Amino acid sequence: MNLLAAALVILLLLILGVVLYLLAARPYQSADSVAHSYDEWTADGILEFYWGEHIHLGYYGAPPRHQDFLAAKSEFVHEMVRWGGLDRLPAGTTVLDVGCGIGGSSRILAQDYGFAVTGITISPQQVKRAQELTPEGLKARFQVDDAMALSFPDASFDVVWSIEAGPHMPDKAIFATELMRVLKPGGVLVVADWNQRDDRRKPLNFWERPVMQQLLDQWSHPAFASIEGFAELLAETGFVDGEVTTADWTEPTLPSWIDSIWQGVARPQGLVRFGLAGFIKSLREVPTLLLMRLAFGTGLCRFGMFRALRAKALLA
Repeated sequence: MNLLAAALVILLLLILGVVLYLLAARPYQSADSVAHSYDEWTADGILEFYWGEHIHLGYYGAPPRHQDFLAAKSEFVHEMVRWGGLDRLPAGTTVLDVGCGIGGSSRILAQDYGFAVTGITISPQQVKRAQELTPEGLKARFQVDDAMALSFPDASFDVVWSIEAGPHMPDKAIFATELMRVLKPGGVLVVADWNQRDDRRKPLNFWERPVMQQLLDQWSHPAFASIEGFAELLAETGFVDGEVTTADWTEPTLPSWIDSIWQGVARPQGLVRFGLAGFIKSLREVPTLLLMRLAFGTGLCRFGMFRALRAKALLA
């Protein structure tokens, strides 16, 4: 195949991906729509095949260095542990992993740090798969639960941990309150999330508004919070001791978007495993991944890190 023919094939595939992308949006409707989307992604196995056990971005350093896509995801967990100061906590520390996916982070926290982890997700299929992947005897258990109304009593955990779950939450204030509520006094909250630029300071312009809406509609997100806005919501819960610590990890996570597309090229065995239907499902995600790269690369979106301590007593 000459270069012109190859270019035409790539162009046709991209056009097909865009058409599928526009026709098969998954806009947020309710918690059920989020659960349904994750049930589908988990049941067909395509996302796990390409993204591994960690359904989140990888950590490549600052400035970013070349890193294996799956290794970068594991490194993200370890870097988040260090950033949050959790590596100084003793074995047996109780952790709630909110939005645990198929349990990749929970298993690392239990295996490498000796924590007793409870992972929750709104997707029954994710719970089932997490249980299948977790070795017997590892202190990591999983259950279906709603992060907007956690089933645990107040002050249940030493640590609350969450990666990239916030965009699915329709009311960020309730989400912030629930995260802090189930922490024990003196406990640590560590959150990593996709965020948008603070539009109170710089409103979205003519091209940013439709891009943001597409990013919300494609992956069942009701809204993105800003880093500044979510930090304020955490502080306003009345549970936080001192200030909320934040960081911007956009740069060290940015290569993940193109790397995730490259997995489809680097691992062609997926086409054999999942067939034409799987290829089409994968292809329809490419425009969203490219839009994500555009949004995070231009500052429309940011990757936010949050750390907070629960106060010994409720603040007035």
